[in-house]
Amino acid sequence: MKGRTDTPQDRFCLVGIFFFILGLGTLLPWNFFMTASLYFQSRLNNTELTNGTAVRKEYHFNNWMTFLSQLPLLVFTLLNSFMYQRISEAIRIAGSLVFILLLFILTAVLVKVDMHQDLFFSVTMAIIWFINSFGAVLQGSLFGLVGLLPQKYSAVFMSGQGLAGTFAAIAMLLATASDADSASAALGYFITPCVGTLLTLLSYLLLPRTEFARFYLNRSSKYEEGTTDKLLTDGTSLENGKLNGQLNGTVATVALSSSSSSRDEAKLETSPDRSEQANSSAEKASVLEVLKKIWVMAFCVTFAFTVTLSVFPAITVDVRTAFPNGKWEHYFIGVCCFLVFNISDWLGRTITTWIRWPGKESRVFPALVVSRVIFIPLLMLCNVQQRSHLPVIFSHDVVFTLIMILFSVSSGYSVCLSMSYAPQLVEPKDAETAGALMTFFLALGLSIGAALSFLLRSLV
Repeated sequence: MKGRTDTPQDRFCLVGIFFFILGLGTLLPWNFFMTASLYFQSRLNNTELTNGTAVRKEYHFNNWMTFLSQLPLLVFTLLNSFMYQRISEAIRIAGSLVFILLLFILTAVLVKVDMHQDLFFSVTMAIIWFINSFGAVLQGSLFGLVGLLPQKYSAVFMSGQGLAGTFAAIAMLLATASDADSASAALGYFITPCVGTLLTLLSYLLLPRTEFARFYLNRSSKYEEGTTDKLLTDGTSLENGKLNGQLNGTVATVALSSSSSSRDEAKLETSPDRSEQANSSAEKASVLEVLKKIWVMAFCVTFAFTVTLSVFPAITVDVRTAFPNGKWEHYFIGVCCFLVFNISDWLGRTITTWIRWPGKESRVFPALVVSRVIFIPLLMLCNVQQRSHLPVIFSHDVVFTLIMILFSVSSGYSVCLSMSYAPQLVEPKDAETAGALMTFFLALGLSIGAALSFLLRSLV
């Protein structure tokens, strides 16, 4: 067993850079499809002639995109407990990245392919389903990988995930600002995540080649030594594995807070025997017992994401500027909706590093989480177009931006706080069970919010 003085150093912060890129790459699929909603709407909201009459067909793209992006989270969370141990970690991570890359390439190709609206909608929805399914596999596997290293690398991984949305929003703004036609701009936009995914794959393959990463990764039986070299030389091995995973979207905080104390203890031993692990597992509390202790935090994370996904982006993306007929109109959604949300959400998560109020036992915290429901009518009363029922109360761009800032900061803060509080409410030996339960309820909140967005959009 090596002492602390024998621990290698992360030279040039390469491992930190690799995990930042891996974190960024895990959330690229969701964010790039979400921020490209205007492009998809422009291809789907054309009029058709029906019996000589021009009829505008409504596909509700944003609602379906949100729903089919988040539903795989719930599905793969349930499947994970049955299948993930049967498939090697390298196949799950590298295989998922390869398939995500291929699906992004297909999306970029479709930009230049002329097809009927119905067919384009169906193909796009299928791509969104599969790309987010593989994204769920990817994140669930990477969470376990980053957990083997010192805790600061989990923070780096989270930072990469937190900035994925900002990266996608900036890419969209650059595509909008370009002088190219809309099709060429969209092509350049979707080529960007192709490059990002390829860079993520290379980062994973190069990770075990660093001495610092090998020191920690080789101490766990979860990591298969030499698999990376095989992947670099034998690409056919990727075709033989079935894929599975844990969670997509915004589950970064789960892996970082679910079992930090027990994980630190595990790192002090090089090879615990299986009998000790079995005894440890036998002493763990049942799932129902753990749920009784963390049910308040489970409710908080479910409710927080239900509120967030019910209006973002399905409703917020249809808000229009109060100053049309100018260049600002083309940048309004990119700046005031996507860029503001992602930066503010990241800020809300970061604040929990210094401020953790209310406390985990306080009744004020769930009350504040529930109070976020006020943002639903506030955003519905903004200048959302098209609308049929509700009046426009908040038409000015500044008001909408301020509401979005409060909405997204409170979302990031409440989610991160509830995810970090849950493992603290149970014994260290049950922290992993608490994290798994919180993962499920997080995915449940995302799915409920996505489904609820259909109803709320029809009420505007």
